Amino acid sequence: MFLLLTGLLLTYPIESLAFSLTGLQLWFNKMIPSLLPFMILSGMMVRLNLTEYFAKILSPFLTPLLRIRLNGIYAIVIGFLCGFPMGAKTIAELYSCGKLTKKEASFLLAFCNNIGPVYFISFVLPTLGLKRKVPYLFGMYGLPLLYGIFLRYTLYRKELDALYPKFYAAQDSPRMKTSILSAAEYSSNNAIRPVSLLDTLDDAILSGLYSISKLGGYMILFNLLNLVPEILLQPVPVAGTDSAGLINCLLEITSGISRMGNTAPLAVLLLLPFGGFSCTAQTYSMIKETDLPLRSYILHKLALSIINFAYYGLFSLLFPSSFLL
Repeated sequence: MFLLLTGLLLTYPIESLAFSLTGLQLWFNKMIPSLLPFMILSGMMVRLNLTEYFAKILSPFLTPLLRIRLNGIYAIVIGFLCGFPMGAKTIAELYSCGKLTKKEASFLLAFCNNIGPVYFISFVLPTLGLKRKVPYLFGMYGLPLLYGIFLRYTLYRKELDALYPKFYAAQDSPRMKTSILSAAEYSSNNAIRPVSLLDTLDDAILSGLYSISKLGGYMILFNLLNLVPEILLQPVPVAGTDSAGLINCLLEITSGISRMGNTAPLAVLLLLPFGGFSCTAQTYSMIKETDLPLRSYILHKLALSIINFAYYGLFSLLFPSSFLL
């Protein structure tokens, strides 16, 4: 692959420059302004042990539903609202600080690392030519949440029940009344204890810049990989577009969506839960310093893609006139 890409770079310099520039522009114009502020703020909250106080706002809704601790709720909120790969970064930081167990982190990683809603509503739906929002918002965020609830009471039930026995106590028991613990009770000896607020800000900025720089490298590289299908594959019509366009979308989802436009919205909707190989590589870069398994994450993403396929298939059967509108 290295020799092939080197040869293509030298043989097709104009196309190589165009793909690299696309990745750089997406990183600079889309990823930095949308993700870097969240990375810095979330990093400060983790380092200052403020995640639980933030999570208390939504705990009355999510705690009874998923029976998870406040740090887990915080990871869900960040993962669903901020987009790839902030969910993975937040989970990895909380796990590294001892605020999540490995089982909790693995459970959250299975469904909390998704495309951001601002990106989905402002870019994906208009580009695909889809005017309705509710059915596609449910497919993008409702299904992962339901999948998380399903995992909580099946695959992860035994281990997580052992962590949350208080939910089985009577409502009037003292243990139930003190189920929301303080930040100090969740902290471990490995937790980060900054010297001052400015130290925390400095660490969070440095960590955010380091992470966003890596993501930029991944976006440029995976956009550059589009040279291979673009040059070597003959365009073959698939779902109203060509195979090179679908591969483009699979490699790097944003540039792929821009390229495909509204020619194959169903194909894009099915690829979005997975996020493409670039998002998978970005997720790995966020968790590689931990022992969280990437293989399990990929399997869960593939399962969500299958669930999305079933959902949109059922939706098209029940509402054929409004499907893909």
